[in-house]
Amino acid sequence: MSEKKPVIVYGASGYTGRLVCEYLREYNIPFIAAGRSAEKLNAAMKSNVAGIETADYEVVTVPHTVAALTELFKGASVVLNTVGPFAKFGTDVVQACLAAKCHYTDTTGEQDWLITLDQEFGAKFANAGLLLAPGIAQMYTTGEIAAQLCLETPGLDTLDIAVFWGGSPTIASTQTILVNAAMAKAYYLEQNKYVEHQPDAGLYNLAIPGQHELALALPWGGTSHPVWFKRDPRVANVKVLGGVFNRALMLGVPQIVAGALEATKNMNPDDRYAALAQTAAGVMNTMPPRENPRVNKSLDSVHASGPLGRAHCIIYGNSNYKQTGLLQAYAAAHLLQQPPKRVGFASGCQAFGHHELLGQLRSFGLVSKPILTVND
Repeated sequence: MSEKKPVIVYGASGYTGRLVCEYLREYNIPFIAAGRSAEKLNAAMKSNVAGIETADYEVVTVPHTVAALTELFKGASVVLNTVGPFAKFGTDVVQACLAAKCHYTDTTGEQDWLITLDQEFGAKFANAGLLLAPGIAQMYTTGEIAAQLCLETPGLDTLDIAVFWGGSPTIASTQTILVNAAMAKAYYLEQNKYVEHQPDAGLYNLAIPGQHELALALPWGGTSHPVWFKRDPRVANVKVLGGVFNRALMLGVPQIVAGALEATKNMNPDDRYAALAQTAAGVMNTMPPRENPRVNKSLDSVHASGPLGRAHCIIYGNSNYKQTGLLQAYAAAHLLQQPPKRVGFASGCQAFGHHELLGQLRSFGLVSKPILTVND
């Protein structure tokens, strides 16, 4: 190991970045908190990262260019990227990781970004013996754990996934949702081919476990799961819907998105991005409070089916952003001790194992024991 700290959290001053740093401290992993503003980074570390006085870390500012990022990443082993929208800002980070020979993870839910990584960078990272693992986050990985538990029953080829959480998106997540809705299509997987979600379908009504009232859901850009499972020979069909438990908030989402799309439809890409970012700031411009497990609950439900069998897995949890921080930190802990189960483009479960990730979430009290029902 070089003298440089082995893990770099890029975008450490953001809501999710702070939690990643907090859990790296839990794992006793030295890290660099990196970003563009030393003032924001230092303030975030000192005021928002529990136990930071016992962490082994340093703050480093860096311009967002391939050359500058490559120089920063050299000598490190893992880069945990939280700077989105990833389709806009992620390519420079990925290129720098490849040049500096670092493993890469991020917290994205942008399906177009995952497809780009799979097609353009997956083979390059595999040839270099490096992991390229986007989308390691509660909204994607915890549901993937449930899906993988279902798929332990042979003969199931269809995944119907629902992901719900309590709370509201962060500043960065709100911006990403709007940009992704305006500038990318959303797909589900049907007979191992991408099929576009109907753009004007509006809200879906879902019967989710644990409540009598129907929940409101959206495709949320298609999510990561159809991309991850496209290369899984067991799976032919994947459809994902998700939302927040707050019904009033869900009712407002389609109107906000539709208004932003209409207002920016004739703009060039750069102007459109700027306008969407401004709209997002009007919706959410303050950091959410630290999660309360009695309020910020999560639910991942997966129905898996095949010609002659069915399985259903439910994972109840809390604090979805803490789940994300923990999953990112564990990814780093694993990569510092042994190679991933798969190099190149891979999901969290494909890289580290779904039982291993579930064990970490349970050991920190963030999810309950999965409820798995199998009919075969």
